[in-house]
Amino acid sequence: MILVVGATGNLGRKVVRSLRASGEEVRAMTRVISKADELKALGAQPVRGDLTDPESLDFALRGARAVVLAAHSLLGRGAESSEAVDDEGHRALLERAKSAGVRHIIYTSVLGASSDHPLDFWRTKARVEQHVRESGIDYTIIRPTSFMEIHAYMLIGKAVIEGKRVMLTGKGSNPRNFVAAEDVAKVVAGALRIPSLRGDTIEVGGPENLTGHQVVEIFEKVSGRKARVRHVPVLVIRGMARVMKPVHPGVSRIMKLSAWSETTDQTFDPSVLRTKVPITLTSLEQWARNRIREA
Repeated sequence: MILVVGATGNLGRKVVRSLRASGEEVRAMTRVISKADELKALGAQPVRGDLTDPESLDFALRGARAVVLAAHSLLGRGAESSEAVDDEGHRALLERAKSAGVRHIIYTSVLGASSDHPLDFWRTKARVEQHVRESGIDYTIIRPTSFMEIHAYMLIGKAVIEGKRVMLTGKGSNPRNFVAAEDVAKVVAGALRIPSLRGDTIEVGGPENLTGHQVVEIFEKVSGRKARVRHVPVLVIRGMARVMKPVHPGVSRIMKLSAWSETTDQTFDPSVLRTKVPITLTSLEQWARNRIREA
């Protein structure tokens, strides 16, 4: 049985769907059971568990041969802060996973995770990666680029489709890589079945690098709407991030990420990925057309 942690999130749902499609027995861990009705209909077993409540993890882990860690709290605050979920919570789960006899951990990190990264979320991911490597459990670390569902659609494309003003950080001219969560889920499934990926760190991204303006143009093309674009200077975003930090650290973190993404190299070459996991990567235009068709 495979336990998926964060099963009702953007990535987790697609991981559960992918694993169930291949006939795997899946336990879907979520903090709110009512959100897992769709997964239950797929044949997954919903179970309540909370990374900030270590005792709740023991039942979820019971009998699991592998665990997919697909939860995060990038926007969290208070009891659900990134420190509580992404750091302490994941370390607690790793300790209990070893005691429960789990044989394989799939950890979803982030591209560029490092101990000296300017963003705290990336530093946290690097720390947990190290804990995963030192856990004594076979592991595979997945490092995706920015998810299309969040960074291309929610922050840009949704406004285009709804006829609202689009806010771009800076000039919107820095190329950035976006990956479909479904493609990351396919890599996760591959890591579970391909022995050579044990002990490996796999960087996962989409097939193209796009500027903010190119993202706008794609959503204009697929929606048939002309976007109204406003540019917010990077210095203004950074200032807003400082002001927001004591009020809402998660929102502040997203603002810092926006400024950092517009001023550093965010490109990705998928050629190495394709040699490890032979999948067809989804373009943003294809993803956007599918989204509009489903809606």
